[in-house]
Amino acid sequence: MKVLETKNIRKSFGDLEVLRGVDFSVAKREVVSIVGSSGAGKSTLLHILGTLDKPDQGQVFINGKDVGTLSNHELASFRNKEVGFIFQFHNLLPEFSALENICMPGFLAKEEESSLYSRALELMEILQIENRSSHRPSELSGGEQQRVAVARALINNPSIVFADEPSGNLDSKNAEVLHQLFFKLREALDQTFVIVTHNQELADMSDRKVEIKDGALI
Repeated sequence: MKVLETKNIRKSFGDLEVLRGVDFSVAKREVVSIVGSSGAGKSTLLHILGTLDKPDQGQVFINGKDVGTLSNHELASFRNKEVGFIFQFHNLLPEFSALENICMPGFLAKEEESSLYSRALELMEILQIENRSSHRPSELSGGEQQRVAVARALINNPSIVFADEPSGNLDSKNAEVLHQLFFKLREALDQTFVIVTHNQELADMSDRKVEIKDGALI
């Protein structure tokens, strides 16, 4: 079953053609890494796949839904429920606890509060940060902050999670722990991941490694 599929994705910035007809698909429960040199178009592609940006041409389907047909309001709602994001920098809200940060996408989706907290605590246990639920981001280590960000990406049980250099801001030990957690989460939650990374170890661990070069997948 395909969770994600693209057809002929093209994107330019001025005279620079960054993506040149990208066709790509990801199956449910796959962990796929996208690699390539800086400026090759990895993050641009990820943002389009995750509906944060729109292609100049082509289509993106998530669970069979052509996201290009959605209005801005429909797309925001769809994204919040169906797509999770993990970035290099955690972007946690400093005034809220770890538990509250994790629940934010659920609050936006107007989910029932008690079930949200229950799911968040379950995720924190899987990610081995259950004893940090009341701590604010400033009281957490870098590795703990990133695991809070991972739990936040998963709180709405999305169809697919996109990660942009998720271990790029971590030391080697915490990076290794995070890499292992992606596969643990796949097994525990039947989750699907697409990961842009420069980390060769993480790329090689993936089910499939795709390289982008000169705006095309090779």
